[in-house]
Amino acid sequence: MSETKVSAQPGLKREMGIWSAASIVVGTVIGSGIFLVPHDMIGFVGTPAMVLVVWVAGGILSLFGALTYAELAAAMPEAGGEYVYLKEAYGPLWGFIYGWTQMWVAKSGSIATLATGFFLYLANFRPEMDGVLYTVPLPIGPNGGPLEIRYGQLLAMAVILLLAGVNYAGVRFGAGVQVAVTFAKVALFAAIIVIGLGGGAGTAANFRSTVPVTGGAAGFFAALVGALWAYDGWNNVSMVSSEIRSPQRNLPIALIAGTGLVIVIYILANLAYFYVSPAAAVASSERVAADMMRQILGNAGAAAVSFAAMVSIFAALNGSILSGARVPYAMARDGLFFGPVARVHPVYRTPGISILAVSGWAALLVLSGRFKELYTYVIFASWILYGMTAVSVIVLRRKRPDLVRPYRTAGYPILPILFVLGALGVVFFTLRQSPRESLMGLGLILAGLPFYFHWRRRFLC
Repeated sequence: MSETKVSAQPGLKREMGIWSAASIVVGTVIGSGIFLVPHDMIGFVGTPAMVLVVWVAGGILSLFGALTYAELAAAMPEAGGEYVYLKEAYGPLWGFIYGWTQMWVAKSGSIATLATGFFLYLANFRPEMDGVLYTVPLPIGPNGGPLEIRYGQLLAMAVILLLAGVNYAGVRFGAGVQVAVTFAKVALFAAIIVIGLGGGAGTAANFRSTVPVTGGAAGFFAALVGALWAYDGWNNVSMVSSEIRSPQRNLPIALIAGTGLVIVIYILANLAYFYVSPAAAVASSERVAADMMRQILGNAGAAAVSFAAMVSIFAALNGSILSGARVPYAMARDGLFFGPVARVHPVYRTPGISILAVSGWAALLVLSGRFKELYTYVIFASWILYGMTAVSVIVLRRKRPDLVRPYRTAGYPILPILFVLGALGVVFFTLRQSPRESLMGLGLILAGLPFYFHWRRRFLC
């Protein structure tokens, strides 16, 4: 009965081309992380050279993931991305766990983290945004302290809801916004890199500077978590597979080329940061790019970087909302989530209720903590399921040899296995370094099981 009702409704339309798909990859990946996490990374590994090694390692790991996902996306170009792949490989329970995690932890947490980064950079222009509006005297804030609600957090919530409205009004409209702001952010990054490396304010001696750290494997993986947060989002385009034209061709190109471009931008940006600023200066700066440009162009340069960061985060927010809303929609369409979330707007042909649900919850999560706590919370939950999705390539090669695969993963099965090993390392060290945030993520995953069995029984009846 549920299937008949959903299928009778209008479906999603294939209105996005290769540029829209690629802009989701590049625009969603390049958000706030590249501006904020180098400060944390140098504190974990101690030298600019090791920071660059971590960026390369994170980029290679993400590229291995993109190469692996490209096979799945081309073979099963449906709304929901990993939800579809996990369901096909392991059964509906694992697809549900992924979708539940995306809704309540990973995607909503990622949107909240981006919005938090947006207000932190806005505070460069309006310092009062970082002021505390109200303090909740309960141990529910970062590190178990009281929860501080800041003026900027309210603005961040408003930005999320604004972009929810943009994407509610049609996928072509939302994708057009994504292409425009992604082009703008790449141009701004190119300018920052050229000015940093060619502005005459740096020295190669900075690459030999150091700061004291504990180091070792724990420090490396702690820094890698930060890098992977900055790379997170390369998989988002698979979530909108059912709305991309010629997906068998366009999805692999967008995944691989988009991820490769991001790696190049990130490495060049970090070369610029450390060429201008020694390790100690980066370690003491929470706005590394802005401080670099301040050294070269004064306060006007810092303001320009803050503006570039806000454009970058805006694009990542838009892409995250556009793609992330398709996962609860796909679950609800299969009877494994709240029924109204499966509705497609008869005029705009978007999953409007799903867009509003993901965005509304993400807006509330903005109040839950600051940048570092949020990105750790997101990375831990995400990489458990990224690893399982990579394994599904191997599982489906055996389980579904008949499945048409327009693209086959290069280096199979070595690259998927290496990606899975990297995912296991990230999960282990994230749990070790941040047990509170990690266990909160696991708790929300497990909380979904009673809902799954309830919806599964109803669907089967």
